[in-house]
Amino acid sequence: MAEFKDEFANPRVDLVAGLTVAIVALPLALAFGMASGLGAGSGIITAVLAGAIAAIFGGSRYQVSGPTGAMTVVLLPIVHQFGTDAVLAVGLMAGLLLVLAGWIRLGQHIHRIPTAIVEGFTAGIAVVIALQQVPSALGIKVESTDHVWLTALNAAIQFASANPYAIALALGCAALILAGERLLPRIPFSLIAVVTALVASSFANLDVTRIGTLPALLTAPSAAFTASANWIALLPSALAVATLAALESLLSAKVADRMAAAEYRHDSDRELFGQGLANLVVPFFGGVPATAALARTAVNVRNHARSRLAAFSHAIFLALVVVAIPNVVAQIPVAALAGVLFATTARMIKPSELAALARESKLDALLLVATFALTIALDLISAVLIGLALFLVLRNTRLAGVDRRYPPVDEKETLGD
Repeated sequence: MAEFKDEFANPRVDLVAGLTVAIVALPLALAFGMASGLGAGSGIITAVLAGAIAAIFGGSRYQVSGPTGAMTVVLLPIVHQFGTDAVLAVGLMAGLLLVLAGWIRLGQHIHRIPTAIVEGFTAGIAVVIALQQVPSALGIKVESTDHVWLTALNAAIQFASANPYAIALALGCAALILAGERLLPRIPFSLIAVVTALVASSFANLDVTRIGTLPALLTAPSAAFTASANWIALLPSALAVATLAALESLLSAKVADRMAAAEYRHDSDRELFGQGLANLVVPFFGGVPATAALARTAVNVRNHARSRLAAFSHAIFLALVVVAIPNVVAQIPVAALAGVLFATTARMIKPSELAALARESKLDALLLVATFALTIALDLISAVLIGLALFLVLRNTRLAGVDRRYPPVDEKETLGD
């Protein structure tokens, strides 16, 4: 009860933190929605609904939830193979699995996945996110394939017919974000870049693809997917989504506790329950599977958030923006969002940390390289399963070296955010 008595102790500070996070989250939610294959509107729906539900029912005071880059890598192959309704079904199934995981108290064990595997698929995810954006950045429409790298290659082959305005917007946004955040890290350069691209492309009347009409936040697309989905065929994808959501959320919660430097500590099992409940709701409104977002959570803590009100209000502010100016949001160039995700990719990959991890042992190096390559060449599910199999087979050999579990992480680490 003491926790809830503190929720409104200093509402002004929490509301300011929530507004700041919403400013950062808006372009990311749009970009991750586009990257997932369901559209920018789905990203906003997820940020609003999952952000509010997880803030209330999750196990952390500081956690901010919504769509993330890591999740888009899992979702796009599902869209290609089974269609968009399958993503909604997978989200629902993953929500049930997360609620179950919280109920049987698996939260305290999720960090046992070897570090090299986590770092390998994180770096691989970053590359896949960048490859996903190649067609949008070039302004070229190509037919998607089973492998993102092949789709990107097909787009690159058609470079001669690329739209120079799209290329300029994508690279310009990415450069502005990376340079700006390096000099002034507290300024939301993602939003500044997207607004600049919107204004420039509108005034110059550039011929570039726009986001288009956003769906109404409270209008359910269709509940038909619950009856038509091939549940058995989608179960492996649901397991992958639930595992990724659990790992990403608990990693983010641990970092948030350390950043806040307070006596309060998150409840891992309640966090799984909150994320599961969020994922049970968002599919019925057309949202993509959600998880905690480490970068947005870090922004929340750095802006002195003290309670769940900050994360909850971020969702409300996002909803107000979309309801108030939907026609403006609809005119944002798709290439600008590609630039946002290129910048996200650059922030996710940390060569010096990867090199240091590879030097720990031959097994770490093997797991890191194998998981990284397989994430790009095949898919995240196969990469993690093969990586775990290698770890279990080789962990007691001379390759293993130091027995390393999930290490402490710092506030700069981003898993797909």
